[in-house]
Amino acid sequence: MLALGVPVVLLSGMFASIVGYSLPDVVLIGWVSPVLGTIMYVVGGRPFLTGAISELKSRAPGMMLLVALAITVAFVASWGAQLGLLDHSLDFWWELALLIIIMLLGHWLEMRSLSQSASALDSLAALLPDEAERIEGETTVRVAPADLRVDDVVVVRPGGRVPADGEIVAGTADLDESMITGESRPVTRQPGDPVVAGTVSTDSAVRVRVSAVGDDTALAGIQRLVAQAQSSTSRAQLLADRAAGWLFWFALGAGVLTAVVWTILGHPDQALIRTITVLVVACPHALGLAIPLVVAIATERAARGGVLITDRRAMEEMRTVDVVVFDKTGTLTKGQPVVDHVHAVDGDTDALLAVAAAAESESEHPVATAIVGAARRRSLPPARATEFLATTGVGVQAVVDRHTVRVGGPALLRDAGIDPLAATTDWSAAGATVLHVLVDGTVAGAIGLSDEIRDESREAIDALHAIGRRVVMITGDAQPVAESVAAQLGIDQVFAGVRPEDKGAAVAGLQQQGRRVAMVGDGVNDAPALAQADVGIAIGAGTDVAVATAGVVLAGSDPRSVLSVIELSEQSYRKMRQNLGWAAGYNLLTVPLAAGVLAPIGFVLPMAVGALLMSVSTLVVAANAQLLRRLDLSPEASVRRILER
Repeated sequence: MLALGVPVVLLSGMFASIVGYSLPDVVLIGWVSPVLGTIMYVVGGRPFLTGAISELKSRAPGMMLLVALAITVAFVASWGAQLGLLDHSLDFWWELALLIIIMLLGHWLEMRSLSQSASALDSLAALLPDEAERIEGETTVRVAPADLRVDDVVVVRPGGRVPADGEIVAGTADLDESMITGESRPVTRQPGDPVVAGTVSTDSAVRVRVSAVGDDTALAGIQRLVAQAQSSTSRAQLLADRAAGWLFWFALGAGVLTAVVWTILGHPDQALIRTITVLVVACPHALGLAIPLVVAIATERAARGGVLITDRRAMEEMRTVDVVVFDKTGTLTKGQPVVDHVHAVDGDTDALLAVAAAAESESEHPVATAIVGAARRRSLPPARATEFLATTGVGVQAVVDRHTVRVGGPALLRDAGIDPLAATTDWSAAGATVLHVLVDGTVAGAIGLSDEIRDESREAIDALHAIGRRVVMITGDAQPVAESVAAQLGIDQVFAGVRPEDKGAAVAGLQQQGRRVAMVGDGVNDAPALAQADVGIAIGAGTDVAVATAGVVLAGSDPRSVLSVIELSEQSYRKMRQNLGWAAGYNLLTVPLAAGVLAPIGFVLPMAVGALLMSVSTLVVAANAQLLRRLDLSPEASVRRILER
C-alpha cells in the first residue's frame, strides 16, 4: 500500500498546492491518483469495509464502521470532483491514501506486538540442540531430541544445550537459564537439581535423566500460556472499543449537524466540505490503538523478562493490589531442607556430621540428602556404611566403622527411651526439624534442619513494604515454623496450619475486609487460592507452568519478579491514560473545528490540516506505547527502582 500511496499523494493537486509545487501539465498525471487511489480503497480498505459490515450486522457500531465511513466519504467525494460532479476542492485522494496507510500501519504495529510475545517464546524451541547424546550401556548414541524418552540419560557437554527437561544425576555445572527465567547470571546446578530444556551448560559436562518430553516440557507449557494470553481480552481494550462506538455516534451527529447548519446558513458547498472534514478527522484509529498497543507491547516485554501474562486483565489489576499473599514452601523458601544446626556431645561437630552422613548415604529422603550435602560442603571424608536399614517414621540405621549408628526424630528417641538433648529445645521452638544421632545406643549429638529462605525473598518483601503493600504468608506448616520465617522476613500477617483446600477461604477472608489480593504460589497446592485472588501469580517454571488458575506465571522462582509485575502494571496504566487522553483530546478539539464553530471569527479548519492532525495523532499514540520497550523488567532492576523512589 505504501508503494501505491506515494504517487497518489505526490500527484494529488491539493497536496501539491499545500506543499507549494506544480504538477506537469499532462492529462495522464491527473488520473494517476484516482486510479491508484481506487486500488488502495478496494484492497487496502477491505479490512475496514468488511469490519464495518460485521459491526452493522451485530448492531454494534464502532471503530471499523467509522473508519469505513471516513474512507468511503473521501473516495466518493474525490471521484465526484474528478468527474466534475462536485467542487474540485473535494479532491481528497491524498487524504484517502494517508488514512489507509496510517490505519494499516497501526494495525500492523498492533499485530506485530501481539505476535512478538509468542515469537519471543516460540524461539525457545529453536534453542534445542539438533542432536542429543543418549547413554546406552558404555557408549553414547546421537539421537534427535524428539526421540528421547522419560528416564533416558543424556550427556550435556560444556557449551551444549540441555535437550529435554530432567534432573542432573552426575556432575556439577553453571547453567545459563536466562532464556527461561530472565535471570542473567548462570546458576549452579548439581546432582538432584532439575534442569530445563534449552538451558546451556557453561563450564562442565553433566549427565541428565530425562523427566519430561514433548507437550509435558516447560517450553511446551510456556507456549500454551502465550496462546492463552493472546486470546484474552483486557477490560481496557473493551473500554476503548466502547469509546470508539461512542465516537461513531458523536462524529455522525456532528456531521449531520454540520451539514444542516451550513445549509441553513446558505452555504451548501461548505456544508459538504465541512461534513466530509468532520467525518475524516473523527477517524478513531488513534483511540483504537491507545489501549491494545500498550497491552500488546507490555505482554511481549513481560515475556522477554520471564513474566508470562496469561490473562491481560490480571496485568491491569495488579497495580490496584494492596495485599500480596505468599505461599511459604517453594515460594519464599526453597522447599528443600538444609542443615543449619549441629550439636555434638563431645564438641566435634564435623565427626558427628560425617557419621550421620555415612548412615544416611543410602537413603533417598530429602532430609538424608540435606545431611549428606552438608557433609560434602564441609569436605568431610566419606565413611563406608553397611547393613543399612530405613524405618518409616523412625529413621535410619547402619554400621559405620564397626559402630551401630542410628539417625532419626522423636520416634527414634521414644524407641530408645532417651530424652532429647536440651540444646535442641530452641531449635524446635524456631520450627526446625530435629534429628538425634545415636552411636551404639548413646546420644552422640543432634542435627537441626530447616527450609532455607530464599535470599531474594527478603528483598522482595522490603520492596513491597516500600510501596505500601501489605505482605501475608499462608502455609500448611505449624505455627512455630511459620512465625520463625515471618519474623526473619518481616511479614505482616501469617496463616499457619492451613490445608490446601482452605487457602482459598483465607484469601476470600482478606477480600471481605475490602482488600485487593494477589496470591503468589507454586501453582499446585495453591490452585484454589490462585483462582480466588484478584490476581493469581504462579511462581516457578517446569510442570507447574501450565496451571490454568493463574493470571500471571513467573518463569523463574524469584519472588522479586512480583515487583516487576506491579511496575509493569503501573507503567502500562500510565501509558494507557496518556494515549486515551491524547486520542480523546484530539477528537474533542478537531471535530468542532472541522465543523466550523470558529467560522464567525474567520477560522475554518482546512480539510488537509485535519487529515494531517489525524495522522500525527496516530503516530504519537504508537510512539508513546513503544516507550514501554525501554523498561528493564529484571527483578534486580525493578527492586532497585522501587527502593530508590
